[in-house]
Amino acid sequence: MPLATTRRAGLVEQVIEQMRALVTSGEWPVGRRIPPEPELVTALGVGRNTVREAVRALAHAGLLEVRQGDGTFVRATSELSGAVRRLCGSELRDVLEVRRALEVEGARQAATRRSAEDLRELERILAARDAALEAGDFDLMVQLDTDFHLFLVECSHNNVLTELYRGFTEAVRSSVATTVNTSLRRDEHVSHTELLDAVREQDAEKAVREASGFLEELLANLPGKDKKGH
Repeated sequence: MPLATTRRAGLVEQVIEQMRALVTSGEWPVGRRIPPEPELVTALGVGRNTVREAVRALAHAGLLEVRQGDGTFVRATSELSGAVRRLCGSELRDVLEVRRALEVEGARQAATRRSAEDLRELERILAARDAALEAGDFDLMVQLDTDFHLFLVECSHNNVLTELYRGFTEAVRSSVATTVNTSLRRDEHVSHTELLDAVREQDAEKAVREASGFLEELLANLPGKDKKGH
């Protein structure tokens, strides 16, 4: 007997799509608690069960996280990002190792494929990032540092690499926040000036050294596992 989509299931899918759009657009940012169930029921004009099914589906996909007693929070902006967060968890070493793999290749390709317009945007983002650091705006600095790494990978003009990295962005932002917070307490920070220079000079080997260098240093300074992960 063939399966048929019921009217109720169609309603659930509509609610899922509306809620997913609010997450992916940033209207509901990562880390923010979404409106409580009664508000969603009223705003969407549907029953509680429909809202609950939609929330359950988005939580299963990794976009939302239901915290008993606290509410439901945005966990990731896409299913891929949610999967990455589940795989990496809170293990900073795992995140930094994946960043190294993606960012080093992104820097290598960006150095030879970037356009003049790409370079100007990289310069703008890095200048804004350094200005935020100088001003002591921690949250803005973390966001701009994350934006710099993402755009650098986009400058590779490799769509697959870019989509993989974009799905990893929330984990990158979290790792940046952790490492930047530590470096600020030590009155030191990572400068990406030399990395930008390598891309400007279209020096792929230098770009690889610079992209891997600061990540290798972060990994080497992590407590716990040794370099072989034991």
